[in-house]
Amino acid sequence: MALAGVLALTGYAAFSGGDSAPAGSAKEASPGAGASASGGASPVPTYTVPKDWTEPQRWAALPRGTRTDERGNPVGFPHTSEGAVAMIVASSKMTIAGDASYASERLRIFDAYYGKGDRTAKNAETVKAGGAELDKSLAKVMGVQEGQHLPSGAYVRVHVIGFKVIKKSDDEVSAWVLTRASQKTGEMAKESNAIATTLVGAQWQDGDWKQTVDATYRGLDDSKTTAEPTAVAPGDEAFNEAGWTALREAS
Repeated sequence: MALAGVLALTGYAAFSGGDSAPAGSAKEASPGAGASASGGASPVPTYTVPKDWTEPQRWAALPRGTRTDERGNPVGFPHTSEGAVAMIVASSKMTIAGDASYASERLRIFDAYYGKGDRTAKNAETVKAGGAELDKSLAKVMGVQEGQHLPSGAYVRVHVIGFKVIKKSDDEVSAWVLTRASQKTGEMAKESNAIATTLVGAQWQDGDWKQTVDATYRGLDDSKTTAEPTAVAPGDEAFNEAGWTALREAS
């Protein structure tokens, strides 16, 4: 299957490279409430965080990579299902600030975490082009010219706040990922926040876990028998009802 097909069908596009919005939902929340802005620059539907905190029923402290690559990305995750999810979490993190861009961040993720069969020059151009389109939209939101650095204090930050494994075996794992992203247009601007769901498939290749198109397609097929988990923040009762596992930092 072509990379572009996966990018058009799943949230793999929104945070890992491609042109489309996430297949999952994205919802806005108040700052600090456990939810945040999606990978794009467009407004998202309102999401109201419940006043009462409901403790997540499932927590995970995922393993760390055993080393970093030349760009500082954690790699070398253990050959376990938890190791696969840890790679997926690492590959879903993104920070755009200063001279960093969607294009540069998505290419960084592509180089570090895509499988060898998908890491082609053509696919790199697809990832770069998709990032460039998002950068155009982000420049308008941030009030700068295309190609300029973001204003002081402006940023887009994306990280994972939960996951739900779809299917796992010794050498392949697919999972829904609950992603929180935050966006701020300047030092004194109010932060906007939202959450989104993404489906990612990982395979064990050459001694490490990698995102692959084939594993993502198989994850899509396996997910058809169950409903996509609701995009809600930890602390919301619906987080437990959806079957999400919350994350703790590994020691």
